[in-house]
Amino acid sequence: MAFQDTYRLSSHAVITDKDGRVLLLYATYKNGSWGLPGGGVDPGETVEQTLHRECLEELGSKIKILYLSGIYYHKKYNSHVFVFRCELKSNKIKLSEEHSDYKYVDVLELPKVQKQRVKECLDFSGKVKTAIFE
Repeated sequence: MAFQDTYRLSSHAVITDKDGRVLLLYATYKNGSWGLPGGGVDPGETVEQTLHRECLEELGSKIKILYLSGIYYHKKYNSHVFVFRCELKSNKIKLSEEHSDYKYVDVLELPKVQKQRVKECLDFSGKVKTAIFE
């Protein structure tokens, strides 16, 4: 990599409700899409510290990280994404200004890439999965 190249790391949480549906947040920035809680790693942070910070900011709740289930490379963004299975420590969600809504959805309703990452997380067998996405 050259000095000016941009490379990103992010951490995201797979959190489910009692019915096994996955928590998604609606972003108020960029294209306004639905996504998992989490975000970019800041300099000096570990991927776990990032996830704790991002979830506290975005959800107003602390989380418990259960395990790392996958590390995925996305060519489009030149980015590695770390996916963790997590639990909320509080039943209350208080969204930040970055998100305008949240919902729990069935895994089968997720877009293809998101569905694969979430299914691999929920079906975790003890081996961290990896994949490359366009």
